[in-house]
Amino acid sequence: MAEAVLEAQGLRKTFAGRGGKVLRAVSDVSFSIAPGETLGLVGESGCGKSTLARLVLRLIEPDEGTVHFAGRSFTGAAPDKVRRMRQQVQIVFQDALSSLNPRMTVGTNISEPMRLQGIGTERERRDAAHELIELVGLRREHAQRYPHEFSGGQCQRIAIARALILRPAAIVFDEAVSALDVSIRAQILRLILDLQQRFGLGYLFISHDLSVVKRIADRIAVMYLGRIVEIGPSDALYRAPLHPYTQALLSAIPVPDPRRMRVSALGAVEGEAASPLDANDLCPFRGRCPHRMAICDEAPPALVEVREKSAVACFLHSPVQLEEKHA
Repeated sequence: MAEAVLEAQGLRKTFAGRGGKVLRAVSDVSFSIAPGETLGLVGESGCGKSTLARLVLRLIEPDEGTVHFAGRSFTGAAPDKVRRMRQQVQIVFQDALSSLNPRMTVGTNISEPMRLQGIGTERERRDAAHELIELVGLRREHAQRYPHEFSGGQCQRIAIARALILRPAAIVFDEAVSALDVSIRAQILRLILDLQQRFGLGYLFISHDLSVVKRIADRIAVMYLGRIVEIGPSDALYRAPLHPYTQALLSAIPVPDPRRMRVSALGAVEGEAASPLDANDLCPFRGRCPHRMAICDEAPPALVEVREKSAVACFLHSPVQLEEKHA
């Protein structure tokens, strides 16, 4: 098996909350992404997805845990090497227009990472930008225009070109298509997949839209209150979700045909989500779980593999718990 282009182990991040409380944004998150693979990360707003993305890029520092690029430690790298290593992973944000410098032309926006890294001459940077502009479906002459002259979908293409300029091994997409119209979204997703096939890129694709993630991801990690509660191949997770929270998420996907609308299933999970300020090491979903057991209030469930390449943090699938139920 090829070495992971991006690997996170035991990432944790807390923030100071009101009244002296501690907000657990990310708790003991681990995953790896192989070359040419897309890992989808899904969960409700506020569950820690974007914080995790920023930890991976060291835009914020983790309290604990490590990040490796192709086997090399990123979190343990010396300050003078961090900038150079950051070439290996880039990010595409949700609001592409806001992420582009309005005072720079599109061509300069795209080539700016090369300048900051001290790569190439001015002409080489310009040529690289022109090549990528055409690669993402725009015209070379667009390089002389400014970001505000483009539509949302075109700005996202520009942001993708900028992410590619340093030839990274992995790209993080943080809700990168959620603000786009359905037809434009489909075009951008097709572009993302084509670029992955062409360059063998690893993707961490963050979204709250399960239908989008199903289309693009090879594997899916489900996040709830800062923790990954289930991770596995996309087809298997959609066909037979293991964690009660994953089951609730999938049951809440609207069906286009009104005659088949599963109205009774929408919002089937009762209660409000627990606050991350009140988080502890126990299962974060236990307050809303219809299968809550006594052990859920006594011990934290470990993320364990229960079928091929699928892992879940739930005592419903714990071998010890299953033995007790059938004793």
